[in-house]
Amino acid sequence: MKYMMLIKHTEDYRGKPIPQGLIDAMDGFIGEYAKQGKFLDGAGLKSSHKGKRIQLHGGRLRVVDGPFTETKELIGGYAIADLESDAEALDMATKFMELHRTHWPEFEGECELRPFETGAPGSE
Repeated sequence: MKYMMLIKHTEDYRGKPIPQGLIDAMDGFIGEYAKQGKFLDGAGLKSSHKGKRIQLHGGRLRVVDGPFTETKELIGGYAIADLESDAEALDMATKFMELHRTHWPEFEGECELRPFETGAPGSE
């Protein structure tokens, strides 16, 4: 089953240098899952200064340019993995956040883990 991991943090982490230890650890982490054919895609996202939101309210579309300073947390990156079970997905996401805790102790954020829909939308 495919899963998406979304790393979330406040906007003020954008522009802060990522510790080299975390970069090196992530390279190994991703490399191991990629070698097993389980890591499908992932990337960090640029600051919300480069983003746009297309909102739909009352039947009308509105484009809002970033930065999204009123937002408490933003998606800073994502990963897509093809894993055997919810337990394996939880293990991967926990290890991912453990790398942050170990190599960037002052980092505060979260990893949201969600399985992809496989049946009709809204089905379990």
